[in-house]
Amino acid sequence: MELQLSTVMLQLATGGLAFTWVTTRGRVVGIGYGWTMRITWGLVALVGIVGFSIQGRHGAAGTVAFGATIGLVIAAAVALTVSVVRRTAGVSGQRALKAARAERVAAMMGDVERPDAESESRGREFPPALDLIAPAIGVIGLVAVAAADGGPYVQNLVRLLVGAAFLGAVSDAMLLGHWYLVQPGLSRDPIKELVKWAAIVWPLDVLVWIWPVGMIGVLTGSVDDGWDGLLGWTWAMCAVTTIGLIVVTWKALQERYYSAVMAATGLMYLAILTAFGQDLIARAVLSV
Repeated sequence: MELQLSTVMLQLATGGLAFTWVTTRGRVVGIGYGWTMRITWGLVALVGIVGFSIQGRHGAAGTVAFGATIGLVIAAAVALTVSVVRRTAGVSGQRALKAARAERVAAMMGDVERPDAESESRGREFPPALDLIAPAIGVIGLVAVAAADGGPYVQNLVRLLVGAAFLGAVSDAMLLGHWYLVQPGLSRDPIKELVKWAAIVWPLDVLVWIWPVGMIGVLTGSVDDGWDGLLGWTWAMCAVTTIGLIVVTWKALQERYYSAVMAATGLMYLAILTAFGQDLIARAVLSV
């Protein structure tokens, strides 16, 4: 069995930054969330760079993958810098929500003059499209990794891209759940969107790993996992448990109490563990 640290880190950073854009494009989550995510996934990609340096990848494809990982870090750093420089502009959706709430309070209090809830922008905002550059570079790196690893190219590439999306969606949903402690008035729509994406990508991740030669072969014994099929059944349990946790998380988010968001965050913690088992056990067994 073989599991490349550099590949896993590049996948995780690419997926995490892609779903960072999914959230930041709505302009309702506080600007600090974007800072947190860009720093987090940039550091993950840095670990991938170390992995490339230690494990090494030969040939043109390996060089492209290594360069793309560096490019992802640079692009994330540029997006972070622009966001910090333009921090005084805030986030338009957050300002609009604050203004609307202030107006409702003023109306209930019978105030003739409505309070200024900072509804006007203070300069140019951070353009969410900048958050797409880093994951786009990451995709180029995964395209190169699929070629460098050998084996069926299309199968390798699809598994890498679907795995990046799956791990990114689950991880970002958990991280966003923590942001509600910082921004308690935030609508549940952003975290619901990420949970939906996790549910959408889950069956795709299962399908790409049962694509022959795949995990069905491990379960039937035609592919030797070195553990008499134990890893195959562990993978199956991780897959079933992951979708179960995603469904329960969605149900928790239907509850009206604020504590439901914290419960959902805790459930997504568990989902990360099983999701990584679902994707990485299969990757290690099938040596992709």
